Amino acid sequence: MSTTTLTDVNDVFGQAQDGSVAAIIQILNERLADNGIRTRAVFADNVLQLLCEAPTQEQLEKSVVVESIRKILEAISPRRIRRVNINSRLVQEQQLLWFEEVNRDPEHHLLWAEMITLKQPHWVKRIVRDFRRPKLRGTMPAGSSKSDLRQRKSLLSGIIGSLSIALLVLGVGIWAYKQRFAPSLASSSASTPSLSDQQTTPEQASLDQTGADQLPLPESYDSFARAVRIAEQAAKDGAVAKTSANWLSLAARWQQASDLMAEVPASDERYQIAQDRVNAYRSNSESLLQKARQIED
Repeated sequence: MSTTTLTDVNDVFGQAQDGSVAAIIQILNERLADNGIRTRAVFADNVLQLLCEAPTQEQLEKSVVVESIRKILEAISPRRIRRVNINSRLVQEQQLLWFEEVNRDPEHHLLWAEMITLKQPHWVKRIVRDFRRPKLRGTMPAGSSKSDLRQRKSLLSGIIGSLSIALLVLGVGIWAYKQRFAPSLASSSASTPSLSDQQTTPEQASLDQTGADQLPLPESYDSFARAVRIAEQAAKDGAVAKTSANWLSLAARWQQASDLMAEVPASDERYQIAQDRVNAYRSNSESLLQKARQIED
């Protein structure tokens, strides 16, 4: 009899975080099995269409089911998935075209439906999460046991994760300090170069000055224009980046630009362009994360 290992669980969870609908459904079915609920889903028009089925209406109590699914999906925080339409009905025989059937006549096929919007994690948590994702397993060195390799991988992941968090927090802290105290210190430091000015290269200064683009933004802004500005600056800084910290900073900015493009509403005339750039910017971010990993190795 086969058993599910911790590595298998992590692999499935990682795939779900990357937006795999199959992995998301596997996790939902495992978590909701005790409630007698099974799920199926398709991703259509930027909405995860989720079908929940159970033998009785009591098992499909709307408030309970919606809250349970919201907690599970927000814990996963899958990429590209922000809106989820939860549909419910009593168990029926397997139907491959269930979505078309429900979409054609929802009143006669559903008990209820509820559209929810998932909360998105802070960009810092997302970058750290991606950076700490397990790498592909390589060949075991001669003389090493599986236990030794697991211990080394765990230690290395912990060190890299701690360094990543420290670098990100330090960057935000430097930006916040400059924003608050730079105006009052400008006159007194005009004649004497500061220690940070003496030690900072033009390339590093360019990367630090764009830290403000990574902070949370108010809702009343043009997300398309903001994303373009962040992407253009990231492309310029990428020409002079040399260290792992530089690559991490750039990866964070490309990911934020992708997230901003994803916020462009369908009613906007630039919507189709934005959707194309969501994938392009995310690809840039993932490439830079991989580059940072290679440098750490």
